[in-house]
Amino acid sequence: MTGWLTEAVPRGRVAAFRTLVYLFVAADLVVFTPWVRTRVDVPGDLYQPLLVGRLLPLPTPTPALVGVVFWVLLVAALLAATGRAPRLLGWTVFALYFEWMVVAMSYGKVDHDRFGLLVALAVLPTAGRARHGDPTRTEAGGWALRVTQIAVICTYFLAAWAKFRFGGLDWATGSVLARAIIRRGTDLADLIAQVPHLLIVAQFGILAFELLSPLVFVLPARWRTATVGFFYSFHLVTVATITISFAPHLVAMTSFLPLEKVRPVVLARRLLGRGVPGADESSPPSVPPAESPAPAASRPAAGPPAAAPSAPTG
Repeated sequence: MTGWLTEAVPRGRVAAFRTLVYLFVAADLVVFTPWVRTRVDVPGDLYQPLLVGRLLPLPTPTPALVGVVFWVLLVAALLAATGRAPRLLGWTVFALYFEWMVVAMSYGKVDHDRFGLLVALAVLPTAGRARHGDPTRTEAGGWALRVTQIAVICTYFLAAWAKFRFGGLDWATGSVLARAIIRRGTDLADLIAQVPHLLIVAQFGILAFELLSPLVFVLPARWRTATVGFFYSFHLVTVATITISFAPHLVAMTSFLPLEKVRPVVLARRLLGRGVPGADESSPPSVPPAESPAPAASRPAAGPPAAAPSAPTG
């Protein structure tokens, strides 16, 4: 079990995952959850912190507090994405984003798509230093990715458990998807809803998918990657029909993928090198075959031309 939890992975994979996660945190602040800053405009009595917020305890958010968290977290996340000071910046990002999420989820609605991302932020500082493209394997980095993977799968499995806990089999036979389509469905969802019994079949399929999701850990590597691709396709359909993105969860799920093979910086440099004359001067120019120099053994030695032999003297 210990060997499975700490299965070594290339440091380049850890570096790529770290950069992706921290860049998403920065994007989350300005694209997905900027509305958190407006929560403090409502009366403080409406702030009902989550259990963890009561246990610590965390202060009631104010405009000044949320503003400081926003700007410090934004700068720290961008710096952490470079891989510098992985522990100091990593723990800083985790603590501030944790506070950001407590504020966001303490006004009546809790999103479960953030669980995997929060776990990733909590374990990434323990992975140590890692450089993009480094093939050296690390058990600490493998543990960080494995724990994130477990959190991703728990998100699915515990979602099914919650459905049974609060709805039982009525969740599968009820009108859950129909209600979601009425509230926020797209034109594609309207077409699907017209097919008799298809939404009921889909609800049973969702339950089966969530309950069986832990099997991804016992599949061979090739089938595991294909299964993760199916997970992504499921969320693609979800976005296309009822406009729920699960973006933080999708970022955390990249912990299953060989991210070290995707190197956008190297690709960008190559593209720029092709487009700008002389930009790739570090590599030696190629010599056409017809103009290739002769081998050293067949070339005449450098120096003055040899003198003609003198005529024999009598």
